[in-house]
Amino acid sequence: MASVVDIGIDLGTASVIVCLKDEGIVLEEPSVVAINTATKEVLSVGDEAYKMIGRTPDKIRAVRPLEDGVISDYELTEKMIKYFIRKVCGRNVIKPRICLCVPSGITDVESRAVVEAAAAAGARKVFLIEEPVAAALGAGIDISKPCGHMILDIGGGTADIAVISLNGIVVKTSIKIAGNAFDAAIIRAIRDNHQLLIGEKMAETLKREIGTVYGFETEKTYDIKGRNLITGLPQKITVTSTEIKEALEENTLQILSALHSVIERTPPELVGDIHTNGILMTGGGSMIHGLDKRIEEATKIKARLAEQPIESVALGTALSFSSIDDLADGFTSPATYK
Repeated sequence: MASVVDIGIDLGTASVIVCLKDEGIVLEEPSVVAINTATKEVLSVGDEAYKMIGRTPDKIRAVRPLEDGVISDYELTEKMIKYFIRKVCGRNVIKPRICLCVPSGITDVESRAVVEAAAAAGARKVFLIEEPVAAALGAGIDISKPCGHMILDIGGGTADIAVISLNGIVVKTSIKIAGNAFDAAIIRAIRDNHQLLIGEKMAETLKREIGTVYGFETEKTYDIKGRNLITGLPQKITVTSTEIKEALEENTLQILSALHSVIERTPPELVGDIHTNGILMTGGGSMIHGLDKRIEEATKIKARLAEQPIESVALGTALSFSSIDDLADGFTSPATYK
């Protein structure tokens, strides 16, 4: 592994995926850090820290150092990146070049924070690539041609939508409605409908097992456990897929509205290409049942899920090293990386 010099990292709100160009995905762990609140010492990172969420004593806190796709805790993000780099490369290697993906709507200040965190973690040079561009590359799309491709990437913190042509982004938008917002909507619905408080892990399980934004042919149910807000005691109830659909409706409509907005701003020639090529969906949030059908009904454009929806962004991030000189947009200019 000592020869590794180029690393692609999907630095997501929910998880971190590390990819090497010649080896593919080499690491995929939750973007969670457990710290001792008294000493500020990092106790664990990734899988081990994720297991602690909701189960820690007062002196230990399991936190996500990224929020809505950007850094919320610079110091912890730096330590998390450093941990994952060492886990992949070992300690005695040449400092790697690192390419990290970022949301389309990221500001210059937020971009600089990501670059500086990666540089402080041991990177020799840092590049940033916007998530839709990375997703397109990872899904095997040739973005160098004068042909429009529409990408919808729904991660943990943001949903990024972009139309790409000739190695550049023509139209784009980024909204903070994604997997975490889906989970929060489910937690609110269970609390309001059943006076039951559940944690984010249970909400994520509900989303995965019976979550839908379109509806199943046959109603699905799932048993969950939580704390009754009236009695304060543990309680078990059965939740239906219809309840989950209703809980996710508002967020779904916001994503559809953002898609419609991007299509409205897209040049007519590229809209014709998109109608032919369809909308490519990537990211874990795009895997929720029925989203492709809702998109097709709302836009009259075929929507399809990438072959590797969760890994596409990370794969594209690693592949981007071959296209650094060609990418016209969606990639940092030489003045903004170290």
